[in-house]
Amino acid sequence: MPLRHHSDDHAATDRTFQVDLRGLVDLLSHHLYSSPRVYLRELLQNAVDALTARHAVEPHGDFGIRLYADGTVVRVEDDGVGLTEADVHSFLATIGRSSKRADQVAEQRADFIGQFGIGLLSCFLVADEIHVVSRSARTPDAPAVEWRGRGDGSYTVRTLPASARPRPGTTVTLTPRADAAEWTRPAQVLTLARHFGSLLRHPVTFDDGTPGPVTPVNPEPAPWSQTHPTPGARSRALAAYGEEIFGFTPLDTIELDLPAVGLKGIACVLPEAVPAGRRHGHRVHVKGMLLSEQAEEILPDWAFFVRCVVDAESLRPTASRESLYEDDTLAAVRDALAERLRAWIARAAASDPELLGRFLQAHHLAVKSLAVHDDEILRMLLPWLPFETTDGHCTLDEFARTHRTVLVTSSVEEFRQVAAIASAAGLGVVNGGYTYDRELVHRLPEIRPEATVADLDPATLTAHLDPVDRETELAASAYLAQARDALAVFDCDVALRTFHPASAPALLIDSREARHERTRSQLAREQQGGVWGDILGALRQEAPRAQLILNQLNPLVRTAVTIDEPELARTSAEALYGQAAMLSRRPLRPAESSLINRSFLDLLAHALRKDS
Repeated sequence: MPLRHHSDDHAATDRTFQVDLRGLVDLLSHHLYSSPRVYLRELLQNAVDALTARHAVEPHGDFGIRLYADGTVVRVEDDGVGLTEADVHSFLATIGRSSKRADQVAEQRADFIGQFGIGLLSCFLVADEIHVVSRSARTPDAPAVEWRGRGDGSYTVRTLPASARPRPGTTVTLTPRADAAEWTRPAQVLTLARHFGSLLRHPVTFDDGTPGPVTPVNPEPAPWSQTHPTPGARSRALAAYGEEIFGFTPLDTIELDLPAVGLKGIACVLPEAVPAGRRHGHRVHVKGMLLSEQAEEILPDWAFFVRCVVDAESLRPTASRESLYEDDTLAAVRDALAERLRAWIARAAASDPELLGRFLQAHHLAVKSLAVHDDEILRMLLPWLPFETTDGHCTLDEFARTHRTVLVTSSVEEFRQVAAIASAAGLGVVNGGYTYDRELVHRLPEIRPEATVADLDPATLTAHLDPVDRETELAASAYLAQARDALAVFDCDVALRTFHPASAPALLIDSREARHERTRSQLAREQQGGVWGDILGALRQEAPRAQLILNQLNPLVRTAVTIDEPELARTSAEALYGQAAMLSRRPLRPAESSLINRSFLDLLAHALRKDS
């Protein structure tokens, strides 16, 4: 059924939204801006944009920004392009409209930092009235214009005599509220100005109303824009700047330069390790103005071993101008900076092994995470990376020279179980239980083709343990039978072998996968007959058993296998199992903890009875 048009007498009427300015300011303060302190950044941004526009008209002019704060007012004065009365009505009275002329926005957009309308509203975070006096540089004979905006949404505009503003430019004056004193005291205004504007390209000065010269806010250009007599002097100056900004002495300083997006800066290598995955924020300036101190998105996740300070021309701020907008440009910058970090690692590996060693000692986990996904870094650094091995902590390059076959465990607990015995047997085993380690060890043949890497399994280890002679095996058979019966509840077999070190009475070989399989088998038996039991039964394999291998070279074991008292034999076997389980450093099951306590008390009781 077609829609019917309303008759003319019921025609809809266009209406204009009514803006509650107080509600809008409250929204800005609680949801857009992180702190009222941004009011000064917004005023500085407006002043910088005005100077940028003035330079387009007068390229060789000497223009600047002057700040004044004496405790009663805060004033920001610039020599920028200024506003005519028509501009004031158009830009200051219309929320959200840019302060740039519409016909210039498209072609000069990249030259400006912010937008005048929304930015100026941030002043209501600290003051109830904003007083603006401006005179246009584009119209030399234009009068000065005064605009007063109030927090209740009202404003007035009037023209002033030329003497009210002799030179082109704009002056913004705030009378702070009492509750905003924290952000408008003279010392705080100077601190905020230096915080936000230390790298601005236009001269900024501060005056607190006391006698004496004004204070320069940004007396020096960005450190990477300065010249130095030698490369060493430049490196020291950049490192000193990084230490001043971040509060630590960098392990090294990496200079960053991406001409395509007008980005310059430094990356400071942290001197100490940080937890994996913790991403430090980076200090990002856009056209000299500080945008964010916590810009995580400027670098990839794996680069948590550096902190950066950069100044860029082409990065796009979000609406709050406190973070970066995720777009293709930012993605390209992130990739390019990542490549700079890779290049630094490559240079260190090729020409500065001492620096590389200190870097890897602190940040080997970060490099391992990178090497897993980056073949170039893998080829350069895998031989240098430290691993826990049966030869102690050493690099894979050192380890592979001694062991042509490199065995790797799948968990830390498996390495703990076998490390001492494997080392005594001459086996080369790497702990593959830490993040990235097992995967990286398996890639060693890509770098060292002569090396062979294999997972360590119980059969490999037991094959290197020497069997006892037949007479000894027969003599111990009764004890071994008692021990197997005692440990059947743990699905554990018992065998007698000889291995070093002789001080180790027993070795428990029990992988995590084997324990999981036995748990699943046990659950299937308990659920037999039900749907869940059928499912587990279908998955069930022959449950792998743990192995308690007793060491015939150990004096305690040689005595234990001669015990002919059944209860004492069982108790001694349980005690040997418990001790081997604790040495494996894996979490004990409740039944194992109970066994350890019971066997200790039983042996103690036996000893007391014997003594009496």
